[in-house]
Amino acid sequence: MLAFRRTISVLFSAAVALIASRLAIDVFFADGIDFVDYIRIALCAATAAWIAWGASLGVGGLIGGKMKTPPRASLSESGLSARTAILIPVYNEDPRETFSSALAMANSLAQTDHADLFDIVILSDSRNESVVAEEEEWFRKLHADMPRQVGAFYRRRTDNAGKKAGNIGDFVRRYGARYTYMLILDADSLMEGETIIEMLRRMEAEPKLGLLQSLPKIIESESWFARALQFSAGLFSPIYTRGLARMQGSEGPFWGHNALVRTEAFAESCGLPALSGRPPFGGHILSHDYVEAALLARKDWIVRVDYDLEGSFEEGPQNTVDFAKRDRRWCQGNLQHIRLLFAPGIKAWNRFTFLQGVMAYVSSPLWMMFIVASVVAPLFAPEPDYFPSPYLPAMFPKAETALAVTLLVGVGGLLIGPKLLIALRSGLTGEARRFGGFVQVFWSTLMEVVWSSILAPITLMYQSRSVMQVVLGMDGGWPASNREGHYLSLEDAFRASWWISLTGILMLAGAHFFAPDLFYWLMPIAVPQIISPFLISVTSSRTSGRVASALGLFQTVEEFSRAAIMIEKDQVLARWRPETVSADISEAEGGIESATDNQPDLSGVKG
Repeated sequence: MLAFRRTISVLFSAAVALIASRLAIDVFFADGIDFVDYIRIALCAATAAWIAWGASLGVGGLIGGKMKTPPRASLSESGLSARTAILIPVYNEDPRETFSSALAMANSLAQTDHADLFDIVILSDSRNESVVAEEEEWFRKLHADMPRQVGAFYRRRTDNAGKKAGNIGDFVRRYGARYTYMLILDADSLMEGETIIEMLRRMEAEPKLGLLQSLPKIIESESWFARALQFSAGLFSPIYTRGLARMQGSEGPFWGHNALVRTEAFAESCGLPALSGRPPFGGHILSHDYVEAALLARKDWIVRVDYDLEGSFEEGPQNTVDFAKRDRRWCQGNLQHIRLLFAPGIKAWNRFTFLQGVMAYVSSPLWMMFIVASVVAPLFAPEPDYFPSPYLPAMFPKAETALAVTLLVGVGGLLIGPKLLIALRSGLTGEARRFGGFVQVFWSTLMEVVWSSILAPITLMYQSRSVMQVVLGMDGGWPASNREGHYLSLEDAFRASWWISLTGILMLAGAHFFAPDLFYWLMPIAVPQIISPFLISVTSSRTSGRVASALGLFQTVEEFSRAAIMIEKDQVLARWRPETVSADISEAEGGIESATDNQPDLSGVKG
């Protein structure tokens, strides 16, 4: 069945590419044949196949019944053999936010019967000395407030080689033998205690399960941009992930966080060497998660995503620019995977997954090349020959407008269709009630489609630039995530996107002079680019988010029923006011010094 699903999806994508190519031939050859037309046809086929592949995941998630709950073991029988380290790597983050999440998860685990199986370990790679000082101070506060059943440790590396993957790898080499499992999180991750216990039960029930990935929901979104992203992740992502899970089977994804890993499997499979040469294609592997999933599968460990797991959360960027900065790092990491396509022992499907990751970014410059080629195509078109034969009447070129519209509608249908079907399904199954009702869901879906269509030409430019920078050998480095970033002034937005505005202006100017027939066709692309500073600025503000909320847009389940772990974190943050932390720590110092099992050590982890 797995091979059948994969074959059908690949054939569907190939069929769509062939159909798009056939329509493109009729449209592009209407004014004569030249080499630019062949380039446009090839680009059209490649991008159509990629869009069709994404659509196949959405449709695959819509078809079929619910996921059967996997077998679960009893942790009371497992005892201490299920010892688990909850790893929270940090890199110049806000320690109050991160450590309050850690305490909220510890308190949530303390309400279960198995909290004594867990230690929370903060793995710091921070280089900013003021941030390091804050981390140490807030860790003392965290340690003082921890429930007695859960251990808490802090460790900062002096050498942050390998970045996050190197940090976790170093922990495994030094302390991995103490833990059967590792729950790998991000600094902004948040998980319910019951969810963690459920994942542990599933791991215990399947000895060959090397990695169990949950589906994190985006929370704490306040701007229009972030709320639209949050709604999309809440409504659409579970269906697409279901399609992905059915497609990948036991060779599933690892997204780098909110996943439970068997330490033995990770230790024997996931050592990541530095790639030869200099960054961006050489050096440490940035997008290590998919590589680690492939290495686990190479050793025949099961890698699985269970999309039915609730209570797994993360935060997202609040504006387009921060999203693009994060995307730049992912772009470089995914393009590095080109060098791993022929690595020995990697399973064929994991190689195909690497190729998908590359295509996720290469598709943007391919679209830009298609647009540019379409604008300049008339310059290379052959002189029209209205009398190809002296024995036949004059033959004039036909405007294939209908075929062009058919091609455009087909591409749009592949992009929009699955979202509309998911919204319709939510109404039929009653899922829409959790989002405020079917009317609100369908209204939000329509607006999300409109907004993503407006935003697409802007993100296309950011991704195209990222790919070009990597190809030209520019290393993006390892910038710290700006998880608290919000409003961007019009001036800041202009500095970040003036070149996008200029591209839109040049695009319309080129169409006006060289391809007048394309002028109005290109306006949906060029106009958002031209006004991109305004769009980026306006949609980054909290006011824009409040407007969306007032209009009933982009509401999610957590807004109607806030998760217990989110409430717990709110309560921790209310107690952890910055101005009171020093006094609280002073009062608790005696407790820290007399602690035994949970004795903190700011230079390393101690059991």
